[in-house]
Amino acid sequence: MGALWAPGEGTRFRVWAPRAARVEVRLVAPEARVVELAAEEGEGPEREGYFSRTVAGAGPGTLYLYRLHRADGEVVERPDPASRFQPRGVHGPSAVVARPEAARPGGGWRGRALDELVLYELHVGTFSEAGTFDGAIGHLDDLVDLGVTAVEVMPVAQFPGSRNWGYDGVLPFAVQDGYGGPEGLGRLVDAAHARGLAVVLDVVYNHLGPEGNVLGDFGPYFTDRYRTPWGDAINYDGGDSEPVRRLFVESAVRWVRELGVDGLRCDAVHAIVDESERPFLAELAAAVHAEGEALGRPVHLFAESADNTLRFLRPPEEGGAGFDAQWSDDFHHSLHALLTGERDGYYRDFGRLEQLARCYRDGWAYSGDWSPYRRRRHGVPARGIAAGRFVVCAQNHDQTGNRAHGDRLAALVDLERLKLAAGALLLSPGLPLLFMGEEWGEERPFLYFVSHGDAELVEAVRRGRAEEFAAFGQRDDVPDPQAEETFARSRLDRAAAARPEKAALRRLYRELLRLRREVPALARRTSEGLVAEADEETGVLRVSRGDGGAAERAFVALNFSGERRTTKLSAGRWRRRLDSAAARWAGPRAEEEAAEDATSDEGAAVELAPWSFQLFLGQGR
Repeated sequence: MGALWAPGEGTRFRVWAPRAARVEVRLVAPEARVVELAAEEGEGPEREGYFSRTVAGAGPGTLYLYRLHRADGEVVERPDPASRFQPRGVHGPSAVVARPEAARPGGGWRGRALDELVLYELHVGTFSEAGTFDGAIGHLDDLVDLGVTAVEVMPVAQFPGSRNWGYDGVLPFAVQDGYGGPEGLGRLVDAAHARGLAVVLDVVYNHLGPEGNVLGDFGPYFTDRYRTPWGDAINYDGGDSEPVRRLFVESAVRWVRELGVDGLRCDAVHAIVDESERPFLAELAAAVHAEGEALGRPVHLFAESADNTLRFLRPPEEGGAGFDAQWSDDFHHSLHALLTGERDGYYRDFGRLEQLARCYRDGWAYSGDWSPYRRRRHGVPARGIAAGRFVVCAQNHDQTGNRAHGDRLAALVDLERLKLAAGALLLSPGLPLLFMGEEWGEERPFLYFVSHGDAELVEAVRRGRAEEFAAFGQRDDVPDPQAEETFARSRLDRAAAARPEKAALRRLYRELLRLRREVPALARRTSEGLVAEADEETGVLRVSRGDGGAAERAFVALNFSGERRTTKLSAGRWRRRLDSAAARWAGPRAEEEAAEDATSDEGAAVELAPWSFQLFLGQGR
């Protein structure tokens, strides 16, 4: 689907438009002309409602619109639902692009295995001063030095205006013009691959944004049988749903084939309602994995879901979608509640240390337990699922940006608790995700921002945002999402990263990632051989990791209290490898009090500073 250019032949325009009696493509520039597309012959979802024609001379850079002639005589012009590029924004003409050769088979990049991934989530517009793909390239070396192995880019599908999180995208093939379009994204992917970094792209297939959404003019892309929190649901299982599914499956494959990305993070898959025998998500996963096999490199699919369900992770033969990994919101919520003491909203369900221990052992805290917040039982057991298939984090764009004031964790807790968060995350067996700036304790907020062109929509967004937080007494104090200042305040403060305490925090992240990579017991992405014991009275979590054999094991003691605590080492002989309270990490201990490589026998007492952790390596059980 879309405008596909073939050198020496021209561009083949193909669009599914069953709501039109006739379809023309109007070439806008550099040559202005109108060409009628032919209705494809044949029955069934492969042909019915499709219009296509190859147009000679319409090469890369050609701007075009589809002219839809209704049966009642009405004529409307719209951009291509499968547009690759919108150089004049969502309301302007689409552009023909050349598909990059770098992403095709035969390149030097062979991808990253799932077990190698350490994700780093970034928003292109606020990650660099330039706010572009090229601007992001300038900071990739820092991520390599940190120990990150994959960048996860928030959505870049074309959205209205120049400021947006990306979840208001309306054209699922097009790359945001203000970021640098498809060529800019291609440069970012190539630059990441050259440094050994995989690229995961956040994609939104549960809804489209409200401004510039033209798909409904072409065909029954939406249904009123279901609703999402963001508007009309996409028609994945009703009449004429197969061409709808094809558009989004082709979109997913396009990011891999044409632009070279290594994985897709599918947003809010729990909001996709699909009662068909072969669910859309299973069809998407099969197509994306097949494309990866054809390209000779692994391509991973991540399900972002608020539901503790296994239907996304199970293979298709067991009735699942066949995704590679899934979000564990319970890990974040457990950790956040322990560090901040917050109990509002969904944090009402959290605050017990045993819940974090369960996330270590079982992937999530709720596996059929009663949820006071939901007023029902929540989740299913995750037996048989490797810990490395659960994406875990201490913060991300959702948990930060969906607060009224976009508070990052560094704005809520002190340095000692930030270090404890790093240890709890990076010494866990889950698949870790860092949110941009987390590694140095970024304090600037990550606020919700938009730049819609429709005045009524802008007012509706402002009103909705204010009402969302009215219950917390913050209605008159919520930053204006439309204001450019709101966006500017969300840009990373890279100058602050050089401050001594922030530099020490980054060094700690770097060391933890090095240990996670080089110490076999920490590199294991499984809970096999893991013991996690929570002492609710003292606030100490004891975690032992390894395979139970003669190989080196790891023992971690984490103090989630504001008091000094004493705990005991498990059986074995250990050497202390890291104390987050040490002076080298800008902690309160004198360096000699927290000497690394200190050895201790079974049952030796370990004194933990408030809000700190210690890591031991050795022969133990």
